[in-house]
Amino acid sequence: MGRYVVTKLWQSAVTLILASIVVFAGVRQLPGDPALAMAGEEASPEQLAAVRAEMGLDQPLATQYLAFVRDMLRGDFGQSTRTGTPVTELIATTLPVTLWLSAYAIVVAIVVGVLFGVIAERFRGRWPEWGANGFALIGLSVPNFWLGILAILYLAVTLGWFPASGYVDVLEDPLRGLYYLTLPALILGTGLAAVIMRQTRASMIETMTTDYVRTARAKGLGRGRVLVRYGLRNSLIVVVTIVGLQLGGLISGAVVTERIFALPGFGKLTLDAVFTRDYPVIQAVVLIITVSYILINLAVDVLYSVVNPKIRVGGAN
Repeated sequence: MGRYVVTKLWQSAVTLILASIVVFAGVRQLPGDPALAMAGEEASPEQLAAVRAEMGLDQPLATQYLAFVRDMLRGDFGQSTRTGTPVTELIATTLPVTLWLSAYAIVVAIVVGVLFGVIAERFRGRWPEWGANGFALIGLSVPNFWLGILAILYLAVTLGWFPASGYVDVLEDPLRGLYYLTLPALILGTGLAAVIMRQTRASMIETMTTDYVRTARAKGLGRGRVLVRYGLRNSLIVVVTIVGLQLGGLISGAVVTERIFALPGFGKLTLDAVFTRDYPVIQAVVLIITVSYILINLAVDVLYSVVNPKIRVGGAN
């Protein structure tokens, strides 16, 4: 296990270096001049030159990249060219909102998806399976932004069950904070829940037809116990894989969801930075997302052998 983790960490470091190069080069290919956006349309050439010198944009690209890596390793992402606020402060303010929303959405997706998947397998060919498949079809077909608009219209405005917008810090007021995040989390987690439901159902159907399950049934174990002990345990491998692979899409979906429900999260920060060509913020956002991907993939690979001891990854004992 130790050798495997070291190998994955080395591969992750190489991936991070390549990603930093791509991010650095890609951001500088965006149209527009960040110095002009910061100094204003009426700025003189001398003022623009001064701003570029202050931001280091007058240096060769290699020098700019090395300075970028040096500052990144120190946790210094510079200052926003739009507001002048340190990027670390902006991230510290907005990232927790997206993390709470994503975590809540993942919990909703896992609970709903696994539950509906078990129901669909347990009641195959009957109306509970049809209902679960209908839910999955809606979750996969209807875009999140449309579900969000409908949820605001009917669940928030018409029925008044949830707030239509706003955010309360979960750490300051946990119950009220989770209440404000419930509707956005339900909308954000719908698509992931549908994927988990379909894969859980398929995995459990396959598992319940294996020889060792038939042997367990022949020894007198009830169907419900076999379903939980063998079918559900093996389906957790699929759930872990899906959550790891779909988390990136969940973060991307959070951008739209946060916009609909007016949440002051990472998505709003990203969109504002792109629209205003805020180099430091864009670079920091993309790098944080990249590091998250790397850590999530590492965690998923390691969890395989925890969920099912029969699975052996390279170097794990």
